[in-house]
Amino acid sequence: MTNALPPRFPITAAEIDLVVAEFYAALRHHPGLGPVFSVHVTDWPAHEAKIARFWRNAILMERSYDGNPFAVHQAAGNVRAQMFDVWLGLFDSVLKRHLRPETAQSWSELAHRIGRGLRMGVEETGVPGLR
Repeated sequence: MTNALPPRFPITAAEIDLVVAEFYAALRHHPGLGPVFSVHVTDWPAHEAKIARFWRNAILMERSYDGNPFAVHQAAGNVRAQMFDVWLGLFDSVLKRHLRPETAQSWSELAHRIGRGLRMGVEETGVPGLR
């Protein structure tokens, strides 16, 4: 797919797919995050493909993702604001294991910006227990 905008940083679609797969493999075994995701995700390959499209859209500007992560996280009902720090720590560890340092750092910075927005969305729901 030809894009009008250049990628945010050098990375391949295959690298994005690898990071997403490795992250969700680790997440499924995480004692705090695994159970939260397992309530919502019944088809892991489909979920991973969708999230890989999200990242290819955000990084490679592919425009292949159709979704609203803010609404999904707000509506989940079991997502707590403090979970984003754990999620980002796990994500950063996967990035560092599988990517060149400069690529891992660039993706981490983007993930942290997005994570701050998602966290604020969860905090602003005003639903008791979500903060």
